[in-house]
Amino acid sequence: MSDANHIRKTSIRLTLAALAILLLAGCAAHDRRSFGNIVDDQSIEIAAFDHFANSAEMGGARVKSVAYNGTLLLIGEVQDNAQRDAAGRIAAKIGGVKRVVNELAIGEDAGFWRRTRDSTITAKVKTGLLNLGIEGFDPTRVNVTTVRAEVYLMGLVSHEEAEAAVERISRMRGVRRVVKVFEYTD
Repeated sequence: MSDANHIRKTSIRLTLAALAILLLAGCAAHDRRSFGNIVDDQSIEIAAFDHFANSAEMGGARVKSVAYNGTLLLIGEVQDNAQRDAAGRIAAKIGGVKRVVNELAIGEDAGFWRRTRDSTITAKVKTGLLNLGIEGFDPTRVNVTTVRAEVYLMGLVSHEEAEAAVERISRMRGVRRVVKVFEYTD
């Protein structure tokens, strides 16, 4: 590779890295986690994806990992209890993970249409959090993930914020269950 090509590729990588930092900094303005914790959580999610994708024990499983402030939520489907337990062990060994919440279901992959309905529920939930009527509440502080019509909520919130969010979400059409994986500020 010529020096000009090397310089150009390096410049592109640096520009993309700077853009990523700016985007994360914008998210951090609303997030109650520190910028370092946000980056750590992204690293945990990437490591989890890599570990599950490369594990012989996890063949045939669909594991989605969501990290928030060192808590790693495992959702999706596995074939049996042994695979579910293996996923928990793999997750616990990932650097930076403080707690594993293993919500993996035993059964077949939910499939495209179920995942599409779950995405629709997630969008409805995020919209529903826009006006909870709590002074200073910022809905972007709540991470919403839906699997099999079960809504998982993560974030650093007050007890009042958590209860108001769960109350509203649990009454939404199509939501089977709401699971709080919150950390509390009070």
